[in-house]
Amino acid sequence: MAARAKARAFMARGVLGQRPKISRGLLTGSIMKCTDNTGARKLRLIQVIGYKGRLRRVPAAAVGDLIVVSVRKGTPDMRKKIFHAVVVRQRKPYRRAEGYWVQFEDNAAVIMTTEGEMRGSEIRGPVAKEAAERWPRIASASSIIV
Repeated sequence: MAARAKARAFMARGVLGQRPKISRGLLTGSIMKCTDNTGARKLRLIQVIGYKGRLRRVPAAAVGDLIVVSVRKGTPDMRKKIFHAVVVRQRKPYRRAEGYWVQFEDNAAVIMTTEGEMRGSEIRGPVAKEAAERWPRIASASSIIV
């Protein structure tokens, strides 16, 4: 019972474990840009890694989440393949602990390996601070962290 009360206290503060609560802006089936240089252009979200679920609730992802994607547009060797990726930008506004709201122009992700390494070598465009803090490889490859 004490563990459940402690979990509720964390939820009340907006922090789930070590991860801040971020508005989930990408539902399963969402199309997003691939912002690295792997050859993929458009990605479709298939599943959110670590999502526990609720009956009839559609899995949703936020900035910094590890997801499973399929490549919809890109080079012929990348198309119709399934990869892991990390969301680095989302259109839906989310609130930071400092009190201000962050919103990007597009939804974007970076393709990763299952071990957490980036498949590409560079990232185009800005990357959310939450994704950079959670994934050090993304932080080192990105030029702009917002």
